[in-house]
Amino acid sequence: MAKHLVIVESPAKAKTIEKYLGKDYTVLSSVGHIRSIVKKTKDGTPPIDVTNGFATQYQVDPDKRKVVAELKKAAKAADTVYLATDPDREGEAIAWHLCEVLGLDPATTKRITYHEISRAAVEAALANAHTVDMNLVRAQQARQILDRLVGFELSPVVWQKVPGGKSAGRVQSPAVRLLVEREREIEKFGAKSSFKITGEFFVPSSGEILKAELNKKFESEKAATDFLESLKNANFKVANISKTPGTRNPSAPFTTSTLQQEANARLGFSAKSTMAAAQKLYQSGKITYMRTDSVNLSGFAIKSSEEFIKKTFGEKYHKARNFATKSAAAQEAHEAIRPTVIANEKVSTSQDLQKIYTLIRNRTLASQMTPAQIEKTTIKIEISGQENYFEAKGEVVVFDGFLKVYSNGKKDEFLPELTSGDSLNFNEIIAKEVFSRPPARYTEGSLVKKLEDLGIGRPSTYATIIDTVQTRGYVKKGESEGSERD
Repeated sequence: MAKHLVIVESPAKAKTIEKYLGKDYTVLSSVGHIRSIVKKTKDGTPPIDVTNGFATQYQVDPDKRKVVAELKKAAKAADTVYLATDPDREGEAIAWHLCEVLGLDPATTKRITYHEISRAAVEAALANAHTVDMNLVRAQQARQILDRLVGFELSPVVWQKVPGGKSAGRVQSPAVRLLVEREREIEKFGAKSSFKITGEFFVPSSGEILKAELNKKFESEKAATDFLESLKNANFKVANISKTPGTRNPSAPFTTSTLQQEANARLGFSAKSTMAAAQKLYQSGKITYMRTDSVNLSGFAIKSSEEFIKKTFGEKYHKARNFATKSAAAQEAHEAIRPTVIANEKVSTSQDLQKIYTLIRNRTLASQMTPAQIEKTTIKIEISGQENYFEAKGEVVVFDGFLKVYSNGKKDEFLPELTSGDSLNFNEIIAKEVFSRPPARYTEGSLVKKLEDLGIGRPSTYATIIDTVQTRGYVKKGESEGSERD
């Protein structure tokens, strides 16, 4: 038997780490949590004794008994046991539960943490072993106990009031409330109509078409029709052209929340799918730890990004940045989510994993690149005999900067070359009835952002919250049919 035993959370991670360590190490997995709060005690006492300092009774999960037996056997045979569970509160709690079940002393058992699965990170963790952080363990226990106490009190109310309702909790209940409140806003919303005037103008000098919009809307069909009639014999000319230089800066590297939001918006991934893909990438050593609320990058990451950007795109594309987390509740125990090796472009044959990895890699690179230089152009089109005017707006990217790797997905609206005083002929001018829109229903991405803004839940819980409220039938995900209008 090997001299040293390393216990991690997942079998996939165990295989990766075992490659880095020599024959003196055995790496085994706890396969997540091994114990949970008992549901019912044999003697009828409460599992959580609120009158006695919230003393809590735990039991080994039935499906983990075989795993625990194997870990006990390996721990007894090893000279040293290293607890290498994830570097967050849940991971710290699992390390403590392992100590309790395997008969290890938390005050002396070696605890190691790392934010990426690479040979250097694992070796550095072994060289800087510490002990279980009982403050983090108690924080996790407090949250878990609160879940049980709130859930056990609220769930019977849900059973009575909600047909088919299964449970409630301190996090999923506020999430459902947000969805219900938004639905009520939509139901109360009264749409108002107006008529928007758009025109296509022919540019005689180049033969191009210029699209523009009137500077005002009309409240009635008659007013819009009268206005269109007044344009039949009007003359149109370019009254003014204004060009404003501007810059567009890259966003910070990903946190758990922003990764879920962006993967939903750009790739259509659910929060659950995003986190599943990120978990696999982390366990295979491709990205850093995926449960984080920090936007900081290590000195190593900033330096390796600089080298790659200068070599690949040129020095003018590089701009080093350190980002600060705005949320006061952020723990910042880890780095932002980034690739472990920034030069690696292809890391998986799975399309989903590769898409998430590419998103993470490009966002990381973009955060260390120069701003994009933009020129915004506004053309004012004068109507003879009237105060109203048409306006055309467009943007030109003068220097792409970070957009070279992480575009915003928008197509720039290029405008034809014109000078003040140029006459234009209208091709067609249309009045279209438009309606004010109610607040949009939440997407998974926008719900994650709202939960984060309100301080509900933690980075590791967003995907579970959203999956739970759907699985239990409290909400439905899909597209609703539009309603016809006259």
